[in-house]
Amino acid sequence: MKIHIKYKQLVFAFFMSLSMSVFISFILVSINFGYNSHFLPQWLKTWSQAFICAFFGAYFFPKFIHKIMVKIRFVEKEMKDSEIG
Repeated sequence: MKIHIKYKQLVFAFFMSLSMSVFISFILVSINFGYNSHFLPQWLKTWSQAFICAFFGAYFFPKFIHKIMVKIRFVEKEMKDSEIG
């Protein structure tokens, strides 16, 4: 499968939100409601709502998080209190 590079972030957001929303909604519905005859319909409803939220989050949040991350200086050794700042 070939997809133009300009869609890379969109495709990544789709697959990341798909996998995370399936996993988290399944676990939470299992914990909150247990496994019964209503599990599958309840989970599919919850997952579809979670996917919509997760997709927009996975698409837009990385831009803002990247701006924060470039301001953080990562080092391999521990810094002394006098070096922090």
